[in-house]
Amino acid sequence: MKVVVETILHSPHLIGVRRNVVPLLLLTLTSLVAPSAAQGSPNRLAGSGSAYLKRAARQPVDWYPWGPEAWERAKQLDRPVLLDLGAVWCGWCDLMDRESYNRPDLASFINANFVAVKVDYDAQPQLGAELERAQAVLNLPSGLPLTGFVTPGGKLYFGGSYFPRQAKGDKPAFEDALKQALRTYREHRSQVERDGFELKER
Repeated sequence: MKVVVETILHSPHLIGVRRNVVPLLLLTLTSLVAPSAAQGSPNRLAGSGSAYLKRAARQPVDWYPWGPEAWERAKQLDRPVLLDLGAVWCGWCDLMDRESYNRPDLASFINANFVAVKVDYDAQPQLGAELERAQAVLNLPSGLPLTGFVTPGGKLYFGGSYFPRQAKGDKPAFEDALKQALRTYREHRSQVERDGFELKER
């Protein structure tokens, strides 16, 4: 891009058109180059047919779609699964994406300690109903986005709905919720396995 612009700026044959052409050219070239630089490389959700999952395809979180690959990975690494259930029409889901899942620092923490799974509520309504029931049984806040933490064996043990970037009222910051879920999994594993809600759909 720099070479093209330099050529236009310094060419003696283009003096008369610089004033009109250069701003338009710069705007066009910037719009073509900027998205890939800002958004990063596509993750596993890039090939999804779900609009909700595709929206997260360039997030820095190492997302998995719902399926056996994610659960096998969680077992191999002995990590809890971070489960995000949402919908493309959900404003709170979009807000949480922008506030938390697009943050490189928070994504690095998630990638190092969890296996992250993103689920489209509209594409998998039965799973959505089961997760909502699990949140209710465990007396956890429900609604979309549904944020759950699940053992590699399929026991949901902690979660909530929308977690803000910074603590607000009785809602902890998402970063604090992540740390609490990880600490609970590591320090109270037997209790988690005993008392968690077993998900049937996996």
